Amino acid sequence: MEETPPPGCNKPHLEKLTLGITRILESSPGVTDVTIIEKPPAERHMISSWEQKNNCMLPEDVKNFYLMTNGFHMTWSVKLDEHTIPLGSMVINSISKLTQLNQSSVYSLPNAPTLADLEDDALEASENQPEKPHFDSRSVIFELDPCDGNGKVCLVYKRGKPALAQDAEIWFLDRALYWHFLTDTFTAYYRLLITHLGLPQWQYAFTSYGISPQAKQWFNMYKPITYNTNLLAEETNSFVNKLDPSKVFKSKNKTLSPKKKGPVQPAGGQKGPSGPPSTSKSSFSPGNPVRK
Repeated sequence: MEETPPPGCNKPHLEKLTLGITRILESSPGVTDVTIIEKPPAERHMISSWEQKNNCMLPEDVKNFYLMTNGFHMTWSVKLDEHTIPLGSMVINSISKLTQLNQSSVYSLPNAPTLADLEDDALEASENQPEKPHFDSRSVIFELDPCDGNGKVCLVYKRGKPALAQDAEIWFLDRALYWHFLTDTFTAYYRLLITHLGLPQWQYAFTSYGISPQAKQWFNMYKPITYNTNLLAEETNSFVNKLDPSKVFKSKNKTLSPKKKGPVQPAGGQKGPSGPPSTSKSSFSPGNPVRK
C-alpha cells in the first residue's frame, strides 16, 4: 500500500533516493506540498518474471532501482495568490507499468494503423547523432515516464529481441513522435530527472527546438541544479518576462492611504498620485545528497 510521508519526515532512504532535493524545494519561495509517494521495493521474482515475459534483460542499474523502490513519484506545487498550482512532477513507472510502447492491443482491428507505419528510413543517424529507435521489430521500447502528456521517456533496446542489457538507452519521444537521445544509462537519466526538479517539459531542453516560452518562465524562477543557463537565453524574436521569486511570493500587505485632492485643472484632467505597483511575493546509485 502506498503512503505519503508526513511533512518533515526524515527517512534516510528517501533522502538518498531524492539526492536531498526535497529540502531545496521546501526552502524555495512559493513552493508548497512537496510530496513523495513511498513505494515498497519490488520482489526479485517480479523482475525475473518481467524479463522472461518480454524477452529482455534489464540493465543492472534499473534492477537495483526497482529493488530499492518499485517506481518513483514525487510532486510539488506553487502558491500564487490564494491558488495552489501543481507544477513539478517526477515519475518512474513501476515494474508492472513498464510496458512495451508499440505493442498492439488485442482489440485493434486487423488492418488498423500502428506506430510501425510511421517508419521513415530516410531519417537515419547522422555523424553527430546516434541511430534513432524504430517503431517496428528492430527496436523494443518500454515507457518509463508518461511526462504528463508532453511526450514519453522510454527505455529503448535498439537491437530487437532477445534484448541484452548493454543495448539499452534512454530516449525521449515528443508529441510529434520524433525521437531525442537523452542518456546511455538509467542512472544518468535519473540524475537528470532529479536535478531538473521535475519542471514541466524539461525533457524538451534536450531537443533542437527547446522548451516552450511558458516552461521557460518556470525555469527562470526555479533554475534546475547544474542546468545550462545558456539555453534560457532570450531569442531575438521572443520575449521572456524575468521574474524574481522572492518578490513574486512576497506578502501583499498594502497600506491604503487617503487620496489628496489636487487643484482643478482646465481640460487636461487631473493627475492623482502615482507610483510603482506592489508585487507579492553499474549499480544504481543516485549520487551524493544535494546540500544547499
